Amino acid sequence: MLKEACFYLGTIVGKYSFKGEVLVKVDSDTPELYTTLESVFVEQSTGLVPFFIEKCQLHKSALLRIAFEDVSSEAIANTLLKKDLYLPLELLPKLSGNRFYYHEVIGFSVYDGEALLGSISSVQDQGSQDLFEIDQAGKTILVPVHDDFIKKLDRNSKSIHLNLPEGFLDLFE
Repeated sequence: MLKEACFYLGTIVGKYSFKGEVLVKVDSDTPELYTTLESVFVEQSTGLVPFFIEKCQLHKSALLRIAFEDVSSEAIANTLLKKDLYLPLELLPKLSGNRFYYHEVIGFSVYDGEALLGSISSVQDQGSQDLFEIDQAGKTILVPVHDDFIKKLDRNSKSIHLNLPEGFLDLFE
């Protein structure tokens, strides 16, 4: 499985028992959605490797406690610490309305009112404020990803309609 065809699920952050169980910090507000998984991909130096799950349950409401097949000792579990877990994109829960995943809006056309601003080339999510990076004929416009700015998301036409504050675009001239 290629990493590009997957989404980041979380990271193995600790061991739970001497029998090889691990604790996973899930990158989701709803980790309980992932308690019925049969397998995950673990990022190794050789790429993504499938690991099959014997048991998976919530641990202290924010972590998953996972027992993998063929991981039966603390020593084996140690080799998995700090490894990232991935799942195929088709397993992402479907979103509706103005809710979206960042990867799905790449390439969407962006409008402010009726004016076409350009298309989303990426979403920057490393700082304190996530930003749409919009390509406007070679010029980059950065717009905060904020519910107050997003008027409408249209998956059919692959467009996002924004309602930006007066004078905001003047910052990029």
